[in-house]
Amino acid sequence: MDELDSAIVRHLQRDARQTNRDLARALGVAPSTCLERVRALRERGVIAGYHAEISLPALGRHVQALLHVQVRPLSREVIESFKRYVTPLPEVLSVFVVAGGDDFLVHVAVPSVDALHAFLMDKVSKRREIVGFRSSIIYQHSRNQVLAPLPTRPESSP
Repeated sequence: MDELDSAIVRHLQRDARQTNRDLARALGVAPSTCLERVRALRERGVIAGYHAEISLPALGRHVQALLHVQVRPLSREVIESFKRYVTPLPEVLSVFVVAGGDDFLVHVAVPSVDALHAFLMDKVSKRREIVGFRSSIIYQHSRNQVLAPLPTRPESSP
């Protein structure tokens, strides 16, 4: 990725709906150059898609939580089975398979604390492979809206 590719990625992360002409103008390049670069970034998998950012409170999901889940026996089959079960649930935003004391972190968004409790009791605790879980309510969530490639470090010589 060169500077132009990085600039394209930054601009598209801020506003993926802008026209190619507007993007090219903002970057100071010809529209044909811009279009070619965007296509190349898509083909290389750098740009994986374009998405709308949705407001969870506007959808009535005022409470977010991280669920820390432990499953047993620890096997690929059990991990994949739980992941297949939990990922499509409408309350679930993200599922992370992790190392350490927990096996999963599950990010959920629900209307209320009561709805979170019902989700835990009705959908999580009923699974036989779960040996423990706890929830952490999220008060605030910040994230980088624009990602840039990390600088490459020269390999150290022995």
